Amino acid sequence: MVANTAGLIEINKVRKTFPQNEGQDIVVLDDVELRFEPGEFISLIGPSGCGKSTLLRLIAGLAQTDSGKLFLDGEEITKPGFERGLVFQDPTLFPWMTIYENIAYGPRSRGVYREEKRAIPGFFTLVGLQGFEKSYPHHLSGGMAQRAALARALVNRPKVLLLDEPLGALDAFTRMNMQDEILGIWHQQQMTTVMVTHDVDEAIYMATKIVVMSARPAKIEKIIDVEIGRPRQRDDPDFLALRSKILQILHFAGSGVDLEYQL
Repeated sequence: MVANTAGLIEINKVRKTFPQNEGQDIVVLDDVELRFEPGEFISLIGPSGCGKSTLLRLIAGLAQTDSGKLFLDGEEITKPGFERGLVFQDPTLFPWMTIYENIAYGPRSRGVYREEKRAIPGFFTLVGLQGFEKSYPHHLSGGMAQRAALARALVNRPKVLLLDEPLGALDAFTRMNMQDEILGIWHQQQMTTVMVTHDVDEAIYMATKIVVMSARPAKIEKIIDVEIGRPRQRDDPDFLALRSKILQILHFAGSGVDLEYQL
């Protein structure tokens, strides 16, 4: 498995609305402009309904902007592509397929299964699912099913991994273990990773950069480079200080308050 060396995401003045049955359209994203460098781990956080998942779907090519454009390595994103792997909160595995068949689905769809068949067992090893190749999704725990969903995205060797609250449905212990698993995969594969989360601690623990979004219509409230060394400790003073800072930004998001003065 070869690590990625590309994955530049550019988001240029993106606006996205959703139509209402009556009245004005709902503005979800308003003039959003961002740049994610290859290999970064980005966490998107903000109030519920602020457009984090909508932005992720735009990067995935599952939705279209009203105005503005998104690019991956200089090419405009207009539709879904295997170079962008997407993992949802629900693993969304095909229940009638074995775990092996689920993970092999991408190479089969791309018509490269014969060439890549030998590499597939390596992805079971990568996510710690050796021995479960012939199991079905209903045989797996929530954490194991999410590992399978990760492997299904990773088997296509994407330049970008998109995670839409992938750990939100897991218990606290499994969630923390999965955080470390995802970080290990990110470190090994060196792919640009963008994760939506509501958990500030999770964002700090995992990300190299945190994008704080305001309430709808979402604007970029703050971009924070996480300069805490790894492995990170949740009780580290720098960790706790950054947590306090982000919570204060979220509290004042969209209020027009001078955040630099408040912080």
